[in-house]
Amino acid sequence: MTSHVTFAEEETRDLAADLARRLAPGAIVLLEGELGAGKTAFVKGLAAGLGLDPKDVSSPSFALVHEYGPSGEPPVLVHADLYRIPKGASIADLGLEERGSAILAVEWPRPPLMPRRAWRVSIALGEGGARRIDVAPPEDPVNNVLSSSR
Repeated sequence: MTSHVTFAEEETRDLAADLARRLAPGAIVLLEGELGAGKTAFVKGLAAGLGLDPKDVSSPSFALVHEYGPSGEPPVLVHADLYRIPKGASIADLGLEERGSAILAVEWPRPPLMPRRAWRVSIALGEGGARRIDVAPPEDPVNNVLSSSR
């Protein structure tokens, strides 16, 4: 696990963009942190690192899932927010397992989306607007290894 401290949203996005450029197709990134911690800002950085416009990224709190990519093509990034789904409710109908090679970023993750092959990002707010961001690589890197091809 690596730990980082950022002091501005731009720094958070830059950290995420760096990670995104190293993710293999189909990677899963699980984002945890309190409301307002910067999870969506992190996803904006993932989008930028994948060559997408981060301005297009918004919190899917009410829509639950947003897909991003070139028009008419399969998505490059799938962004889910499970905050509003009641505990114990099935998330199978969201189709998150059917995303192909898109990177999956999940805010407020829960089983069964807690695979050992997922990246885990924990964001905690500190004093003065600082954010402590811990990034843990997959425990089981099969199909989710760093790629130098991006």
